[in-house]
Amino acid sequence: MRLGLRVRRGLRDWRSTIPLADIVSNYQRSDFSHDAMAGLIVGMVTIPQAVAYALLAGVPPQSGLYACLLPMVIYAVFGSSKQLVVGPVAVAALLVTATVSEMAPRYSEAYLGITTLLCLQVGLLLGVLRITKMGGLVTLLSHPVINGFVTAAAILIIISQLPSLTGIAVPDNTNPSSALAGLVEKITSTNAYALSFGAAALLFLLVSRPLIGRFLHALGVQEARDHPLARVGPMVCAGVASLVVIAFNLESNLTTVGKIPTGLPELTLPPMSLNIWLELLPAALIIAVVTYVESYSIGTTLATRTNDRINANQELLALGFANISAGFTGAYPVAGSFSRSSVNFAAGARTPASSLVCAAVVVLTLLFFANLFVSLPNAVLAAIVMTSVFGLIDFSKIRTNWTIYRDDSVTELATIAFVLILGVELGLLAGVALSIALFIRNSSQPNITQVGRLGDSEQFRSVKRYPVQVHEQILALRIDENVYFANAAQIEDKLLRRVAGRHGTKHLLLVCNAVNRIDATGLSMLLRVDQQLQSMGVQLHFSDIKGPLMAQLETSQLPMGISGEMFFTTDQAFKTLTGSALEQTC
Repeated sequence: MRLGLRVRRGLRDWRSTIPLADIVSNYQRSDFSHDAMAGLIVGMVTIPQAVAYALLAGVPPQSGLYACLLPMVIYAVFGSSKQLVVGPVAVAALLVTATVSEMAPRYSEAYLGITTLLCLQVGLLLGVLRITKMGGLVTLLSHPVINGFVTAAAILIIISQLPSLTGIAVPDNTNPSSALAGLVEKITSTNAYALSFGAAALLFLLVSRPLIGRFLHALGVQEARDHPLARVGPMVCAGVASLVVIAFNLESNLTTVGKIPTGLPELTLPPMSLNIWLELLPAALIIAVVTYVESYSIGTTLATRTNDRINANQELLALGFANISAGFTGAYPVAGSFSRSSVNFAAGARTPASSLVCAAVVVLTLLFFANLFVSLPNAVLAAIVMTSVFGLIDFSKIRTNWTIYRDDSVTELATIAFVLILGVELGLLAGVALSIALFIRNSSQPNITQVGRLGDSEQFRSVKRYPVQVHEQILALRIDENVYFANAAQIEDKLLRRVAGRHGTKHLLLVCNAVNRIDATGLSMLLRVDQQLQSMGVQLHFSDIKGPLMAQLETSQLPMGISGEMFFTTDQAFKTLTGSALEQTC
């Protein structure tokens, strides 16, 4: 009996660790047609994007395709999202460029080796976050910080692609000011062929969805504009551009992708130099956090559309394994792709099997069709990258937040400026630091509101907003913030000034329904306030303390050390302290 119970429990734990096992056990034949179609369409979108993002990351084009193999398969096995597609993404590629371009010259230009090591570190750090259950640390990246970072990163990506789009060689395209200055300085050396291909590709990609939609509609496809096939513009663009270059023999006039090695990647061990490991660690941590937040946000968004749930800890595990596999196959850090995941969902994918089909498409491309990219101009790849990140630029929330909570708008604008001026890593850290500083500033200035009884009810509301009843001997103050080291002194000052400024007060009642935590500094402050109130002839009382907080306070000196009492509700406190005396209307 016990053996059977242990076996069942083991199987349940195994399935929770490998979600694909549970999906396979319930897989229907009808699901495969949807997954296969979605996988084929996503594959057509993925291949040109993968090659383009490899160009952005500064690695060989095949590395972009390698990032779509094992990482995609491993996430399909361990990931908790059914539609999320993991692979190369623009923001991760930009972070890789910013990190590795500074280090490679110091390590004999070992660019790809450092990139694979970065994958391994990102995967291990995500695993550490999972094991230590510290995934909550990523909440330090607030939505304004993330929005500002992504917007600025998209702007940096667009600027970094201008040299390839125009055919102008710029020494440093990772720094926006240097890249723009170099472009202006060498504007006369613009490659007319590259600019023509780049501008034409940019124009086509901007109108490709409605254009392909009309073509599909002419073929009798219903809702053609929103059909997933309308998103294969990058593949069409890459194919046509390659054919034009071959037909007119323009290889000598353009910088093209060149030959891509055929075959599957070999398993290689990243460099294990301790100096490189330690130097990469801060950047790897930033990439790990950004990778997780971006992927989890996309997965959650898709899950809400199908009434599914995403397991945050499982995502850490799956993304960790995916990045480790990328490190051993000559790729660079991977994350969930918003564009390809959206295509996957729109194409009707029901399970992660669609990612397996997509990986199979990439395998076939590497084995038999890699030579098709030889004549693909880099200018076209630059256009593909630029159009893929246009949708990431979003200033709309800044205006909305300005009317709701201005600190969020300030944080987002500042993060954009920090990233553009300081770079992606320092800029992101500066944005996080600013958001934490604003949070501490606001929480260190807590709102303390006097409350009174609302009519004949047991409800107590602000005396400034409602016609409430108060008692001349009771000053009831609601603290709308946790009491901790950052605001203890301010709370102490406000409480004593309120009591001193109200004649006839015999009882100070602190209403704590908004307080979740009181740290050691807060406890010392409250005991000190009680002593000062006693010298003024005033007793200190508490009400509406939550259960977990009360359990903690019972182990401290506060309940027994104050001159007053601890009441369950504010209503109970008023009835006890007034002795049913009449309350005055305020």
